Amino acid sequence: MKDGCSIHAACVETEISLRTYRRWFCGNEITVDKRPDAKRPEPSNKLSKAERKTILATCNQAEYANLPPSQIVPILLDEGIYHGSESSFYRVLKQADQLHHRGRSHAPKRVGKPTSYTAHKANEVWSWDITYLASTVKGRFYYLYLFEDIYSRKIVGYEVYEQECGKRAGNLLQRCMLREQCLNSPLVLHSDNGAPMKAQTMKAKMEELGVLPSYSRPRVSDDNPYSEALFRTLKYRPEWPSSGFANLEVARDWVQNFVDWYNNKHRHSKINFVTPGQRHRGEDKVILSKRELVLEKAKEANPLRWSRKVRNCEPAGSVSLNPEKESIKNEQKEVA
Repeated sequence: MKDGCSIHAACVETEISLRTYRRWFCGNEITVDKRPDAKRPEPSNKLSKAERKTILATCNQAEYANLPPSQIVPILLDEGIYHGSESSFYRVLKQADQLHHRGRSHAPKRVGKPTSYTAHKANEVWSWDITYLASTVKGRFYYLYLFEDIYSRKIVGYEVYEQECGKRAGNLLQRCMLREQCLNSPLVLHSDNGAPMKAQTMKAKMEELGVLPSYSRPRVSDDNPYSEALFRTLKYRPEWPSSGFANLEVARDWVQNFVDWYNNKHRHSKINFVTPGQRHRGEDKVILSKRELVLEKAKEANPLRWSRKVRNCEPAGSVSLNPEKESIKNEQKEVA
């Protein structure tokens, strides 16, 4: 092309194929699009009007009226009758507007991906869940309620109880917001579809506090990744009691020690190896800049040991909850 754009790239941009372009542009002249008026031959195996009427009449008979084509076709075959394939039956019924969901069960529907939320600072998007803590008695468990800020990965609240309860979860949420001083700030709280998460008492407390709820898709394991990853870290600690907790007080003490380690000592890989507490307080920029100065001095002292730039010491950016695929691709491009 004269302006430097290739024909192939122009066709991709205009959403036409290269063959279509060559068919329209002949002898340096643009011809008329003939597709709308094109006469296309009918398939040789197309059902005739009589055959379609026969299929409709058969499906509307009293003995077949409540059966799907997947049942009707085999029954007819057992009687030595063939009017068409199952797909033909379905297609004819759809054209006649007779293909609808019937019965007491709910019609199947596609559940869309939950809304994506992005946290640009602390206390904008939280994630929470409940996990089992086994006791030394077989079949008896304690329940750990855990609230996490997805921007900083800080555990902003936790409790261990002997039962799952929406009211207790709501009270814990209120205490977390008071501690974090974000009662009058917009907050999104994400969770799965468990009973305590959707309990009326929990929903009422969230509405009272002005918290926007966000839920995972049913039976999808990766829609609440931050809480799941946190629980994995918790249960794979070397000091995790594999034989179970002796009592509720022991479980609470162990969780308290874990939260202190996780928030204040654990360098999290996804926030460039600063602690969740440091990032939550906004200290990560200063810490990472000092870290970069140390690396630059080491490089100046021994330049032959460095074949490229020093390690990345930029603070981690915004964090998205269930980001769209396009957003993930754009983030990867920006990093590259």
